[in-house]
Amino acid sequence: MSAAFEVLPEPPGLPEPLPEPSVGELRLEEVMGALSSSLRLTIVRKLLLESEEFDHPCQWFGLDRPKSSLTHHFKALREAGVTRQRQYGLERRSQVRVADLNARFPGLLDLVAAWTPEQ
Repeated sequence: MSAAFEVLPEPPGLPEPLPEPSVGELRLEEVMGALSSSLRLTIVRKLLLESEEFDHPCQWFGLDRPKSSLTHHFKALREAGVTRQRQYGLERRSQVRVADLNARFPGLLDLVAAWTPEQ
């Protein structure tokens, strides 16, 4: 695990994750494609460096984008295997699949955490 970010422990009684690729199905080109958007890179970086809870709802990110646009970006991250999403009633919450990505692509999340967005 990286010293740059902390992984919070999984609380009991979580809903099942939404469909996602298994660790063995993670493909570098899919992960890199998902991270090629600066918005998605910002989402992942914020989850890595600023998480206050185990997982976070969309509004926690403070992104000024239409809900439909954000839904697309969060879905792209989940389908590529970068994040895990769970449904809590009407709300979806996200977390980075740190252990899975570190196992498959060591050092990748360190690069994401070290990335500095343009202002």
